[in-house]
Amino acid sequence: METVRTQALTRRFGELVALDQLTLAVAEGEIFGLVGPDGAGKTTTMRLLTGILEPSSGEAWVDGLHAVREAEAIKDRIGYMAQRFGLYPDLTVLENIDFYADLYEVPRSGRNERVERLLAFSNLTPFKRRLAGNLSGGMKQKLGLACALIHTPRVLFLDEPTNGVDPVSRRDFWRILYQLQQERVTIFVSTAYLDEAERCNRIGLLHQGKLLACDSVDGVKGLLKGALLEVRCDTPRQASALLRAAGMGNVALFGDRIHVLVGDGDQGRVAVEAALQTAGIPCQNIQVIEPTLEDVFTSAIPGGGR
Repeated sequence: METVRTQALTRRFGELVALDQLTLAVAEGEIFGLVGPDGAGKTTTMRLLTGILEPSSGEAWVDGLHAVREAEAIKDRIGYMAQRFGLYPDLTVLENIDFYADLYEVPRSGRNERVERLLAFSNLTPFKRRLAGNLSGGMKQKLGLACALIHTPRVLFLDEPTNGVDPVSRRDFWRILYQLQQERVTIFVSTAYLDEAERCNRIGLLHQGKLLACDSVDGVKGLLKGALLEVRCDTPRQASALLRAAGMGNVALFGDRIHVLVGDGDQGRVAVEAALQTAGIPCQNIQVIEPTLEDVFTSAIPGGGR
């Protein structure tokens, strides 16, 4: 069953096309990741799906409801955690959750049990009397998630929820998301972290408002045709510029390593080594490696090789 579906969804802001003909579907109980850099259109997509914005053209449905004609009804079925979630720093953890329970008109009967479950779920029970303004970044994000879950939504929209959060808190946050998935909550999450996208069931790669690919992580990686070489040398920036000038296919610099996409691994290795030797650049190692999502993304976008 499709819980989220879009058809040629488009949003313009004057001359700027923030989202361009987005068509995708998300199944019930799936963790779907919308992946892309700043300005790709991720937040615009979230706002369109949650009924905050209206599309310039195209349509969207969430939990069977039309995102424009039934926008108010959708808000009762979803949880939405924006990049800057509206926590109140002068209220305690418990008071913030209770405030959102009032906003969502959560019945008083059984509310205390639900709040205590969310506190335990997010490991916030020891901090329930602490002011939200005194929480760490990771704890604030978990509190924001608890507030978004207080009315038991069927679909959860999370806009870059771990941006700026430390690695341990990011891990804890995803542990909570996996628990929600076991309860058949559909999770639509946006992220700029390609390593984090690996945690999703399926992902969509978004760039300048256009969907470049949509599949499982392995499926997206499989879109990269040819062999990927990892080149290690003492002057990687100079070497990468040389290989681009030599027409060695897609060349991207990753710290002290160079990734080169070639048609054939053996022939490519010989060609790369010969080009570097001719330029007097000593090479330490060249090997064929498995592509990462970052390799797929840099090969798919214009000027992706750095």
